Amino acid sequence: MNGKTRVCGVIGCPVEHSMSPQMHNFYAERTGLNLAYVPFRVEPQAVGDAVKGAYALNLLGLNVTVPHKQRVMEYLVEIDEDARAIGAVNTLVRMEGGYKGYNTDAAGLKRAMDRAGIAIRGQRCLLLGAGGAAKAAAYLLAREGADEVFLLNRNLDRAAQLAGCVNGLTGRDVIRPMALADYGRLSGTGRDFLCIQSTSVGMHPDTDQAVIEDEAFYERIHTGVDIVYTPSETKFMRLVRASGGSAVGGLDMLLYQGIIAYELWNPGTVVDEETASIARQMLLDQLEPGRGKSVVLIGFMGAGKTSVADRYAADYGLAVVDTDQRIEEMAGMPIKDIFASQGEEAFRALETEMLRALLKENETRVISVGGGLPLREENRELLKQLGTVVLLDVSVDTVLERLGRDVSSRPMLRGDDVRARVEELMAFRRPVYRETCHRMVDVNGRTVGEIAAEIHSIL
Repeated sequence: MNGKTRVCGVIGCPVEHSMSPQMHNFYAERTGLNLAYVPFRVEPQAVGDAVKGAYALNLLGLNVTVPHKQRVMEYLVEIDEDARAIGAVNTLVRMEGGYKGYNTDAAGLKRAMDRAGIAIRGQRCLLLGAGGAAKAAAYLLAREGADEVFLLNRNLDRAAQLAGCVNGLTGRDVIRPMALADYGRLSGTGRDFLCIQSTSVGMHPDTDQAVIEDEAFYERIHTGVDIVYTPSETKFMRLVRASGGSAVGGLDMLLYQGIIAYELWNPGTVVDEETASIARQMLLDQLEPGRGKSVVLIGFMGAGKTSVADRYAADYGLAVVDTDQRIEEMAGMPIKDIFASQGEEAFRALETEMLRALLKENETRVISVGGGLPLREENRELLKQLGTVVLLDVSVDTVLERLGRDVSSRPMLRGDDVRARVEELMAFRRPVYRETCHRMVDVNGRTVGEIAAEIHSIL
């Protein structure tokens, strides 16, 4: 810090619990900006004085948390269109004469959904809840082109009020209020809904609760998004997945709404995905300190996961778990026989069962992961809960060199043209691996010892 250091911060009451200082100071370090971020406890009656004082002290910007998100709007020189529509501000950006207010919640949810490959346009949607978070979600769904959004809430009058407000703001009559108890009257059949869970139900410590418990309800959902971020897997998410749908939690929304604020303060600066991935791990460590601290190695077949795991464990005194070996022990037969007798989907289900068992054991170790295990969304989330996920990135030529001609034990590589099959599989899997990992290590042309040493150094 020096005379040129710019200052940002967060105002709230209380504010001592905020993780924003850790996150934003990390972003400043990663992006090379001379910026410091600090928490400011501001009593409700002092919000106006705080905003004026921040401007007088030349603060670059502020985050705003409860209970000030509405009151702070009285003291701003300008308010962004989205923030005005949502009716709350969580980010202040310095401009001539004062601060402009933004709300990054809807944008953070949108970026999190984009990252997960979840489309909004043309979707039939369900929205559970009618509070402040629901308003941001409803506004996003209507603005981004959802076909229709059924807003389910215990208090129908409140749902109707929110639906009318958002329909008016967006000029689209797509938000439709419905009493929560009437979910059985939803039109259509089959798995045709994107569902956003915007209430606090299921949040720690009441983790065994969901707004709706009926399994038949979840059979209508193809994708579920829960804004709750602790625990990282809520009961709502488990119910969606158990019915055959896919589900994501609220951690990425939390992550990206903060990143968007940082980028608003620093125009032209982008927080890259590697930085976001590390920050995501930092958030998980803070939110779920009991999570595993294992080193999890993923990558394509032939990347050297088993060899590197053995070397890392020997060098740094940890036990080794090979997921393929664990599954063979569980099934009582080799993997190729599981594929032959039960099929790939049964094998992937065994992988999920095995990961859940590892989580319950809650031990620190090196885990070598089968090449196809991260393909299942649920497995990707479980891997991240086990510890730091490291991708051993390998080229097609290295894979072919290491595997040689005998691929009889590799069910996924059977065929006349092994190179073409490797290229096809790798093109499909590599983006998934990169989404799953926290860090990536190039293994081409390197010894096992060099790779293990680099992993240890970056962790």
